[in-house]
Amino acid sequence: MKMIRAIVRPEKSETVAEKLAETGLVSMTKMHVFGRGKGKGLQVGDIRYDELPKVMLLMVVPDEAVEKAVDIIIETGKTGYVGDGKIFISPVEAAYTVRTGEAGL
Repeated sequence: MKMIRAIVRPEKSETVAEKLAETGLVSMTKMHVFGRGKGKGLQVGDIRYDELPKVMLLMVVPDEAVEKAVDIIIETGKTGYVGDGKIFISPVEAAYTVRTGEAGL
């Protein structure tokens, strides 16, 4: 299992989430966050916006679904402009359902 953390533009988050849901492979948590990347924000005249609104999508997927999920996030989240976001993938050692104590996805 892998955890995918995808940080995307707020205006793209619904489209990305809907496309991922269509696969049937992904359950996710969505959080509104603020941050900046290597560009250190945005300069407009004398004003610097160094923390921009983003949405972080968290999901745990089977190893064989990672590539498909990443492709969907990139295809639907991309605008071609700086600040489209980032995807981070980490291994997941275990997962449990709180209500039942059942192990696994």
